[in-house]
Amino acid sequence: MKGIILAGGHGTRLMPMTKIISKHLLPIYNKPMIFYSLSVLMLAKIKDILLICKSKDIDNYKSVLGNGDSFGISISYKSQDVPSGIPEAFIIGEQFIGNNKVALILGDNFYYGQGFTDLLLKAKKNNGLTIFTYNVKKPEKFGVIEYNKKGDPLQIIEKPKKPKSSKAVTGLYFFDNEVIKHAKSIKKSKRRELEITAINNIYLKKKKLNEVFLGRGYYWSDMGEFDSFLQTSNFVQTIENLQGFNIASLSDIALLNNWKK
Repeated sequence: MKGIILAGGHGTRLMPMTKIISKHLLPIYNKPMIFYSLSVLMLAKIKDILLICKSKDIDNYKSVLGNGDSFGISISYKSQDVPSGIPEAFIIGEQFIGNNKVALILGDNFYYGQGFTDLLLKAKKNNGLTIFTYNVKKPEKFGVIEYNKKGDPLQIIEKPKKPKSSKAVTGLYFFDNEVIKHAKSIKKSKRRELEITAINNIYLKKKKLNEVFLGRGYYWSDMGEFDSFLQTSNFVQTIENLQGFNIASLSDIALLNNWKK
């Protein structure tokens, strides 16, 4: 399985901090934001990773991460200068993906919880698409799953005005190789973007969608807003200081995976 981190966009929700630097390089407590999403792919034991960002930011990411060799992985880079939606990552990364499955994570997503690694490794083995969902206070800001009376998912609605559930689809996806074909088949929405929700619904209609619900024992955050940016920094500080270990330590994960000695 290949891995993609999508770290593009203009970071408008974190202006003016992002006027001179990509938001994914801003510090979340004691390490750059990008470390947290990269650590998720590494915990899933994915070693071949493509980082997609704006062309002007590539050198900065290379300064921080290099080619991944120091972490026992391989990192390559491609640019997305005009944000045209999450699915464009599969078109940009088509050659990189090849005939493999692919995991995609948004560079501003944070995950934490006991047993999370096991969930990732199980998701790798699933057929079709696996999504990770989380109960949120303001579901209207996210893609939300609508269920029937039996609790089966009916459809996923992007930023609904009247959400029919509080389960948001988070920014982590495990796809089969057909995602490339689906990314090319969908049309841009009224927001002039290719919508990941459109692809998710294709898998749902084909009954190839697997949902992993992250319950109360998990912490998920979209770090792209000021409140969540600060809350996540404080969370990392609290856990690390109380428990005495590092969250998203890429070197530690490499050692754990026996990728580095």
